[in-house]
Amino acid sequence: MMATKQSLIQIHPSDNVWIALEDFKKGQSIEQGGLTVLLREDIMRGHKIAIKPISFGENVVKYGFPIGKAIQEIEVGTLIHSHNLKTNLDGELSYTYQPPKKSISTNEEINLPTFQGYKRENGDVGVRNEIWIINTVGCINKVSENLAKMANKIFDADNFDGVQSFSHPYGCSQLGDDLVYTQKILSNLVHHPNAGGVVVLGLGCENNYIDLFKNEIGAYNPDRVKFLSVQEVDDEMEEGMELITNLFQYVTSFHREEVPVSALKIGLKCGGSDGLSGITANPLVGSFSDKLIGYHGATVLTEVPEMFGAETILMERAKDEEIFGDIVNLVNDFKQYFIKYNQPVYENPSPGNKEGGITTLEEKSLGCVQKGGFAPVNDVIPYGSKLRKNGLTLLQGPGNDLVSTTVMAASGCQIVLFTTGRGTPFGGPTPTVKISTNTPLFERKKNWMDFNAGTIVEGQSMSQVTNEFFNYILDVASGTKLTNNEVFGFKEIAIFKDGVTM
Repeated sequence: MMATKQSLIQIHPSDNVWIALEDFKKGQSIEQGGLTVLLREDIMRGHKIAIKPISFGENVVKYGFPIGKAIQEIEVGTLIHSHNLKTNLDGELSYTYQPPKKSISTNEEINLPTFQGYKRENGDVGVRNEIWIINTVGCINKVSENLAKMANKIFDADNFDGVQSFSHPYGCSQLGDDLVYTQKILSNLVHHPNAGGVVVLGLGCENNYIDLFKNEIGAYNPDRVKFLSVQEVDDEMEEGMELITNLFQYVTSFHREEVPVSALKIGLKCGGSDGLSGITANPLVGSFSDKLIGYHGATVLTEVPEMFGAETILMERAKDEEIFGDIVNLVNDFKQYFIKYNQPVYENPSPGNKEGGITTLEEKSLGCVQKGGFAPVNDVIPYGSKLRKNGLTLLQGPGNDLVSTTVMAASGCQIVLFTTGRGTPFGGPTPTVKISTNTPLFERKKNWMDFNAGTIVEGQSMSQVTNEFFNYILDVASGTKLTNNEVFGFKEIAIFKDGVTM
């Protein structure tokens, strides 16, 4: 049986592997670009097939880059995976600055694409008009959740998107930078433009008590932000509902209005990757990012450990030598975080990634960084910071799905794009668009997935799918389409933990 060309892909002409786009059986002959290969074993979708003999110690090449070295002789038609491929990465590296070779041209036309958003008094723009309950400490999570449930049964309006509470376990028994991380994330959420109004809910005896937390929040509009320390009142539910009632009047004074697409700030995230992540969904998100940046919008890329092995691609796109140095520090500082806890720097990929066809961190990272497209890196910011510039920003943060999604929302992103080949129900505090790398996942997990990038290997062009996806995001931003994490209430936050718990 001869497989069709659509069943395989060679990503770069210099690659010595093909990627299976469907499951194949041992003994099957497969053909691509005039080359025929007889399979020596079963090959699952997303996995790599040797198309040339590869000697012991020789590099395996995918995306046009080495993704590791062979640890045994590999014959043509053989599965390439953890049993015969090992990472080349080891410890810290040195880097040399080179001026960027290309840039993304911006679209200077007067009539930029628009969406219907909520203009805030400080000039920010939200894509939702919600009331958020932000807890200073985890001890009052259930109070916050119950307040949100009660309020959502009472308050309703066409220009109101509900009350949200975001539980977390922190805010007390934390020291030093560990407490600061918590305060920064929570403070940035207080200021998030998707929240038309905010109740800051405190207990009263925690490290992150309200008066201290106010110092981190800084200037705020008292009509928009209310505070309640529950130890100081007799009935916290009654007092909380009164604050939400007052906020509802303020929040519903905002209405959607036409806003240029340049006001969008979009987070770029991947989780549960598979062998198609770097072929379909991640390049689609990169193409979207380039298009949005061409309209003067902003995108942000985090997951620093998933840059390891592909960091030079980002460094080559640094806007200038100062940003280059910031990227070097971003990468090496995160390597030191691993080393500090005596953990291997290159332990990734996860078991789920490996089952999906990803073998080494280089392979995962080369697919991961494609979410950033080809735009210059304009800025590099620490964990818990807010976006400062349009264009592409790199944000310090781990690869963990919950933590990285939260830190991008906290940086000011109104929407997070989340690619996955394995699937996950998780969603952050903002609309979290789940983009499947393959059609079977999209069809199987209708309650999780929002957009199918699998069509890119089924006959649709990248430009065609990019335009469709761009228009879809404008609909999400305008509120005419809701993401599944909104529909089913999958809205959570997680905060980076790095320190002693007392």
